[in-house]
Order: sequence, then C-alpha cells, then structure tokens
Amino acid sequence: MQLPKSGPRRLGWLIALFGLVTFTAAAAWLAFALLRPVPPRKVTMAIGPEDGFNAELAKRYREFLAREGIDLKLAPSAGAVESLARLRDPKSTISIAIIPGGITTQQDSLELVSLGTLYYQPLWVISRGRFLERHEQLRGLRISIGPEGSSSHALSLKLLGLVGISDQKSATLLSLTPSESAQKLIHGDIDVAVFVDAWESPVLQELLQNADVNLESLPRADAFVALYPYLNKLVLPAGVVDMAESRPPTDVLLIAPKASLVVRKDLHPAIQYLLLEAAVEIHSTPGIFHTAGQFPAPESIDLPLSPHARQFYKTGPPFLQRHLPFWFAVLVAETLVLLIPLLAILYPLCRFAPTIYDWLEKRRVYKLYAELKRLEDGMFSTTASGGAKDLLERLDRLENRAGRLSVPTPFSPLVYSLRLHIDMVRREAQKSTSR
Repeated sequence: MQLPKSGPRRLGWLIALFGLVTFTAAAAWLAFALLRPVPPRKVTMAIGPEDGFNAELAKRYREFLAREGIDLKLAPSAGAVESLARLRDPKSTISIAIIPGGITTQQDSLELVSLGTLYYQPLWVISRGRFLERHEQLRGLRISIGPEGSSSHALSLKLLGLVGISDQKSATLLSLTPSESAQKLIHGDIDVAVFVDAWESPVLQELLQNADVNLESLPRADAFVALYPYLNKLVLPAGVVDMAESRPPTDVLLIAPKASLVVRKDLHPAIQYLLLEAAVEIHSTPGIFHTAGQFPAPESIDLPLSPHARQFYKTGPPFLQRHLPFWFAVLVAETLVLLIPLLAILYPLCRFAPTIYDWLEKRRVYKLYAELKRLEDGMFSTTASGGAKDLLERLDRLENRAGRLSVPTPFSPLVYSLRLHIDMVRREAQKSTSR
C-alpha cells in the first residue's frame, strides 16, 4: 500500500496504520495470555514404586513423548493413592498418573479427568505353605497389604474388612512394598502377600514361578463385584504360568479394577492427544485378560472422560496432528485459534473502514465549508471598505487552502464545489462593496 505524499494525509495514514498494528499486537498478546496456546515442553507423571508395572509403563510413555519433543518427568510415589493426592494438589507439578478404579470419585476430584481405561490391575492373594479355602483361615496370619499410599493397601483394607479382618488383633497387617513382600514371602517371614498390579508385573512373575508359594482363588468374586461395581471378575486359566508343571493347577478367580490414565483438566489438549496416541501404541495389543484393541477404552470409571479423549475415540487424533509433525501441527492449530477472534474483531473494522475513511476525507472539506459559512454570515454585517477588503482577503486565503487541499479522486468534486461556492461568496461580497 502506497502512503499519500502530502504531509497531513501522510501523518493521518501513519497514525491509523500504527493504531491498527498496535491493536492487532495487543489482541494477539491477550489471546496468547488467555488461551495459553503453546503446550509445555516438560510435563510430570506420578508413578508407583519403581519395582511395579506402573513404573515400567511410564517409561514407555516417556519414550513415546520424547519422540515428539516432550520431556516426561517421572515422580515415584508409594502408590496410586499418593499419586492421586499429588495430582489433586494445585501446588504440585504432577499432571498425569495411572490410577485404578475405586480410590476416588468425581466429587472428590473435580479438577481431574480420565483419558480412558488402559488395562486390568487384579488383586493378587499369594500365600506360603497353605491353601486358603475360607476367609477365617486368614486370622492370626502375617499379611502384607502394600505400603500406605498404595492402591493395594487401600483395596486390601476394604476387602479384608468385609470378611472381618480389620485390625491388628485379627491378623498382623504389614505395609511392605511388593519387592519386600515377595522376598519375605519366599523366605517364610510372612504368610500372605496381597497386592494390586498387572499380570506383567516383574514381582508377580517372580512369585508365580516359585513352587513354594500358592496363588489363591477368590470364591466370592461375584459378591465383591456386586458390592463394588468398579471391580471386574477375571479368570486366570489353569496352567497359564507353567503348562508342564500345571501352574496354577486349577482356574483362579480374581477381582480387578481397571487402571485409568488420569490427567488434570488444565493439561494442554495437544499433550492429552499425544498421551492418547501413546496409549493406543502401548495398550492395544492383546494380553492375558483382554483382546487386541480392547484397550485403551473410552470408559469413565470414577472420573468423567475428557472432552478431548471423547473426541479422540470417535475420530482419532486431530486432522493436523495426523498429517503434520507434532510441533508444526500445534503451531498451525494455535495460529488458527488466534486468527478466529482477531478476524471477528478486524472484520467489522474492515467493513466500516471505507465509511470511516469517507467521513474523514469529507470532514476535511466540510471544515472549510464551515469556515466559508461563517465568512458569508459576517459579510452582511461588514459595511466599511476596510472590513470588505479584509473579507475578500480571507476568502482568497480560504480559496488558496482549498486549492492546496489534496484528496482522493472520488472526493475532487467536493473540492471543486467548495471553490465554486467560495467564488460565489466573493462575487456577492464584491457586489455589496460596490453598492
């Protein structure tokens, strides 16, 4: 766009252009500040004890996000209960965790949402030196129920309480980590180990391969599921651990919550979509208790499903993230998000800009018309020759200003009309002087 050459008009154009640029920059800054469009380069995920399957999974998530330039920090905790508490803490940097069902509710965790369920986390009851056919046999035993802050500890207390094992008088309840439980059970220092973990857990696999311990079946699995709908009944087939040794010798009934990928509501949508893509890559393969493609699943056990997760399960990743590198897709998407409010503001400005421009240009001419009107009104009160001479000089100066007035071609007729009217007033003034 070429700027006008004349001084006043050039200055006006520069002021208007500066105002438009300043307004656009301020609107863009405000949009960036309010929308927080750029996803963080670093996010933190709470994980359980480092010897659990949860920690192994988190490392796979970290590898996936690293491919897209996101640094996933892993923060170990005693277990899912502690991870949940840190996730809910507004002062914490934790924004992601894998949480089994049954340890929170939507009312208790309003700031959290789920990205779907990932896998089953069965409750494993493993004993040494005996088979437990009735819950009365648990009385007086040394039972490890997992460290405080873990889902194993919370679920074990709840389920043991149903069968009358609720305090240290009925049994010796120990808060040991899975690794400690396994070692003490193998060496006979405890009688029973109870923990919640996936089939792939290294600690569980070590125990199942040991001939000195027994995996217990829960004959009242249906009752537990009926009382706690977040639980599911599973069957571990006979011989699945070792076909040659027939371990386990019979089918084993288990109860299991489903683990969910839980995030804070304010976690950037692009990161949520990236986590969902990672979940598909990591959890969609078949396993002992699920078929291929069963997980991740759009299920909301304790927490509502994130709107972005709901959209992901319907249509997959956003169009731009499917066809462009992650950060470039984010840049394009956020640019579009910023353009929409800017266009909403700029469109009416651009629409009315010609009208405002016309008014400004006409106003320059009309100001001279107003001055001409004042001279014409004063003409009839001027009788002295000196006053008439002054009036004619002022008209000459006004005509000179009109002649130097630079306006676009569409407004030239207004200037010509002004000069014509100035000449008419001059002739009328000359007639009045000659009378």
